[in-house]
Amino acid sequence: MSVPRLRSPLGLGRATVVLLGLVALTDLFAIGAGFGVYGVADDLARGSGAFGAALTGRAHDADTLYTASGVAQTAMWLVCAVVFLVWLYRVRVNAEVFRPDGHSKARAWVIAGWVVPLANFWYPRRVVLDVWDASGPVGARPRHALVNFWWALWLVTSQVGWLMQRAYGSAHTAADFREAALEVMISDAVDIVAAGLAVLVVLRLTRMQHQKALAGPMLVPALG
Repeated sequence: MSVPRLRSPLGLGRATVVLLGLVALTDLFAIGAGFGVYGVADDLARGSGAFGAALTGRAHDADTLYTASGVAQTAMWLVCAVVFLVWLYRVRVNAEVFRPDGHSKARAWVIAGWVVPLANFWYPRRVVLDVWDASGPVGARPRHALVNFWWALWLVTSQVGWLMQRAYGSAHTAADFREAALEVMISDAVDIVAAGLAVLVVLRLTRMQHQKALAGPMLVPALG
């Protein structure tokens, strides 16, 4: 493992925040598209509204928009995940400079913790908390409420969202599509809140590290 050295997290932090905002925007797009699917399915389930060619056109447009929103969500999520992990690795290495003995997980778990089954339920949170504690002011009592709230919503949106998408994919009747569309929209709304909390975590942790580096005169020359 390479010797840790301080590097500024500001650029990566800003990029991560922007991408998290774009993730939230694609979720909003998906919610809007979901309303279209819900409306068509609701008319079919209740036997109301215009039928025939008009309904076929509405259904086609709603399905096309919903598919496009799903593609946008997936693409933006993948890009954001890569940049977020690069930022997290950067702040973890910095935290090793601040507090070499303050990390319960090896550096490799910064990345592996998100993909290893079962470990991905708590390892990433532990990594972030260790970095958080190491980056705070010396002697200050760390508060973990923001990280814990973000992590709880992340678990909800990642697990429930996957289940809701499966339910939508296996729907057969109009009533099934209506209920599945509503559930996916709720999941997307939770994801927006989780993205907002992730923004706060990134901003706070980036600022903490920047301030701590500037406050320590022996650390400033090492800041790259």
